[in-house]
Amino acid sequence: MSRPDRFTGRVMIVTGAAQGIGEAVARGLAAEGARLVLADRSPLLADLGQALAAGGTPAETVNADLEHYAGAESVVAAALSRFGRIDGLINNVGGTIWARPFARYGEAEIEAEIRRSLFPTLWCCRAVLPVMMAQKGGVIVNVSSIATRSIHRVPYAAAKGGVNAITASLAMEAAPHGIRVVATAPGGTAAPPRRIPRGDLPETDQEKAWYQAIVDQTVSSSLMKRYSTLAEQAAPILFMASDEASYVTGSVLPVGGGDPG
Repeated sequence: MSRPDRFTGRVMIVTGAAQGIGEAVARGLAAEGARLVLADRSPLLADLGQALAAGGTPAETVNADLEHYAGAESVVAAALSRFGRIDGLINNVGGTIWARPFARYGEAEIEAEIRRSLFPTLWCCRAVLPVMMAQKGGVIVNVSSIATRSIHRVPYAAAKGGVNAITASLAMEAAPHGIRVVATAPGGTAAPPRRIPRGDLPETDQEKAWYQAIVDQTVSSSLMKRYSTLAEQAAPILFMASDEASYVTGSVLPVGGGDPG
């Protein structure tokens, strides 16, 4: 259930907003009164921005490649230009590109996984921090993963382990400035098929088997023996971004049906 006044008037950036958890978070924030800056490199982002604006939510969309600092800077600049401040940042960009044993990853694939799932959070935190420090307040919610303990995606696990480390370390630096830095760690999440895939879909029987092994291990590691819904992932993110979590910082909240990651 949404709480219409929880984010009233607050300016919230959501990255990776075009699909999946990011879109669910954006819609949840809109229902609770936020003013939104939505970032993604997918052209699908425009559809969400138009839908939210039609429903009365002030929403700015920014197509940006957040694997590079210039992209993060452009999102922060757009937020300041449109709204004059930034109250919250939801770092949601990331996701496994390939599923395979580590010995089968090539050098370029390893680097691509790290760029996809670590650097967008690192760059966006760096870009927004001076703004929040000047305001003497704000909240950053990083979306990590329970896949820091998983099979067939070691580079992704390394990237999300880095997100956890950013959360813990930056929280220590940011607290004296009135800024909270927290994270959630989603488990397996059931979502509609991505309209734009992160990478090549499994084609060979071997690739399909490697991917299925991830699914099986994820369900097995969950005490609840199932995937979550998008709503079950968005709700904890909204909680961590809200004043209801005002005494929480530096923490990573596992949202994996009992799998601590």
